[in-house]
Amino acid sequence: MDKNIDITLKVWRQKGPKEKGAFESYPLKGISQDSSFLEMIDVLNEQLINESKEPVFFDHDCREGICGMCSLYINGRPHGPDSAVTTCQLHMRKFKNGETITIEPWRSAGFPVIRDLTVDRQAYDKIMQAGGFVSVNTGGVPDANAIPVPKKEADLAMDAAACIGCGACAAACKNGSAMLFVSAKVSQLALLPQGKVEAARRAKAMVAKMDELGFGNCTNTQACELECPKEISVTNIARLNREYLSAKFKD
Repeated sequence: MDKNIDITLKVWRQKGPKEKGAFESYPLKGISQDSSFLEMIDVLNEQLINESKEPVFFDHDCREGICGMCSLYINGRPHGPDSAVTTCQLHMRKFKNGETITIEPWRSAGFPVIRDLTVDRQAYDKIMQAGGFVSVNTGGVPDANAIPVPKKEADLAMDAAACIGCGACAAACKNGSAMLFVSAKVSQLALLPQGKVEAARRAKAMVAKMDELGFGNCTNTQACELECPKEISVTNIARLNREYLSAKFKD
């Protein structure tokens, strides 16, 4: 069986945040189906450089599904047609010979395009700076069993902490909501004893910053959970709502 395929890429090209962008088509021949999606883009850029053309700008770092920087909209889906993977974990065997693949940057008010497929990711960092931390003095590093934490709560906190902040939730949401990201970061702290001291301030501060940065409201369509590469559950959004309403009630 031939493991090489010929494809056509429709890639979004945009020279700057205030420039008008457009799709450009590039044919690629003999792409190995064992290669990753980002390796395929590397091949495209080598081809463009050899033709004395501007390479495609895109974000990447770890290429191991950890950093979340490789986020792309591929054929109308965040991170492409596979499930529970980041773009760097997507392989070309998911595509057919002769297929046209459309590649876009995140389409969200919270992630403005910098150039081509690269977007400004500072919004999530600013939300984290607003409250995604523990600032109380917890002393030195305690023994693992010094602070009893029920296994159920510990497991839920670890599941929430798996969020890598890639932005697929906001990109998939029809309202551009960042609620899944914010709720995961609130949950990973709210479920643990060390995070309860600042729980009320954290929930209010992070939701306020999310609203300030232009993210939309959640309408519970669950598209965020479907497209999340780490399969973060929307039950975290319910927890965030409880934390937020409780804080507001106390006020």
